[in-house]
Amino acid sequence: MEPTVIPSSEQRVSDLPHNDTICAISTPHGVGGIAVIRVSGPCAFECAQRIWRGKNLNDCSSHTAHLGWLLDSEGRDLDQAVATVFRVPNSFTGEDVVELSVHGSLYVQQELLHALIANGARLAEAGEFTRRAYSAGHLDLAQAEAVADMIASSDRAAHRLALNQMRGNYSKRLADLRNQMVDLASLLELELDFSEEDVEFASRSKLIHLANEIYAEVTRLASSFRQGQAIKNGIPVAIVGATNAGKSSLLNALLADDRAIVSDIHGTTRDVVEDTLRLGDYTFRIMDTAGIRHTTDTIEAIGIERSQKAAQRAHILLCVFDQHDPQPITLPATDATPIIIINKSDLPASPALNEVITSSFHKSDSSELSENSELSEHSLISISIKSGSGLETLKQALIDIAATSEANTASILVTNQRHYQALRDAADSIARAIDGLNANLSGDLVAQDIRLTIHHLSSILGDIPSTELLATIFSRFCIGK
Repeated sequence: MEPTVIPSSEQRVSDLPHNDTICAISTPHGVGGIAVIRVSGPCAFECAQRIWRGKNLNDCSSHTAHLGWLLDSEGRDLDQAVATVFRVPNSFTGEDVVELSVHGSLYVQQELLHALIANGARLAEAGEFTRRAYSAGHLDLAQAEAVADMIASSDRAAHRLALNQMRGNYSKRLADLRNQMVDLASLLELELDFSEEDVEFASRSKLIHLANEIYAEVTRLASSFRQGQAIKNGIPVAIVGATNAGKSSLLNALLADDRAIVSDIHGTTRDVVEDTLRLGDYTFRIMDTAGIRHTTDTIEAIGIERSQKAAQRAHILLCVFDQHDPQPITLPATDATPIIIINKSDLPASPALNEVITSSFHKSDSSELSENSELSEHSLISISIKSGSGLETLKQALIDIAATSEANTASILVTNQRHYQALRDAADSIARAIDGLNANLSGDLVAQDIRLTIHHLSSILGDIPSTELLATIFSRFCIGK
């Protein structure tokens, strides 16, 4: 069976038109102390030199910075600037690059762009510098996508994930998995090549064992997506409880802002109110939900339904009970970590408090926390929103739960929807291969699913192999045929 021919990384580079020179402002839009305009391409030095008064950039060594003056498109002095030179291939894009650091005036930035365009450059498309870095082989596709995640990271935890991916740890793991799949496919190829001879390169049991190991790792990576998305976009925390338990007041207290309407009237909150909160290394998406109770009000019932859905999406549940007047709540099935919040700790406790809490967490029907959701060491916290007592303890509990969840997850977390889908597809195809091996199907049929798995894993890195199977066979075995 001939291997599927898919463009290699070398072909991928040549497919993209890189005969032009691009320029763009690389610093955030607006006025600042300095702004950096990046120029990349085969004519980067010539283009910049035409509007530069200072040391000839064509003669400058790579990774050197030079002080000079820039001219506008009419040849008039525009600004004193620093030109930093990067020569091919030792630049971010793998091309000749000049970075021009100017004063952060909007006028200077725009005039400099006009001058560069007038002298042979064109305005870069969105993400084009990183795309060229990928095409030059300086980054694989997963690392290139991590650049965007790094820029968008808003807390230390999200930064850690993006940095880990940019460094190539995630890519290396995927490459290792792909190489294992190539090994598996190679053994099947050899089995086909020598099918008429009494030669066994690997027993079916060995092939099944290897395939199962790969399947377990692929599914583990795919299952990490939920945690990775939570850290990247904010850990969802739902505040649930009966009406007037103090949910909206708790949201306002955590945010130190009057974000939600607070009233003694039951059913005031009719919809999910959401905002973000930075605590420690993490960002939390706090969702105040409608009070859970039986109601004949159509609008309130819709709000309660949305509250239940928000609770199902949450990673942490803040289950609020009024210490003085506790009311039971019905929780949806969820894997979220619960924290029981005993509110109004400044008031006398009701004798029924413990019974109400117990009945809310131990229902006989399906509306309860799943078996995977256990009460943590922070499972019960007494607070008084009126006095502020217990709030810092609650904030620390949120941080500790997030940190424990991250620590209990393997160091590599999937954060990208495209990667997640590719991993799911890879898991499906390797599962079919395992079924085929167990059913003792012909090697050529099983090999199709193996190749499909390689394709899905390689699509994440953006470098799908073309001749790897043949190269592996001839480099690792003495065929002698």
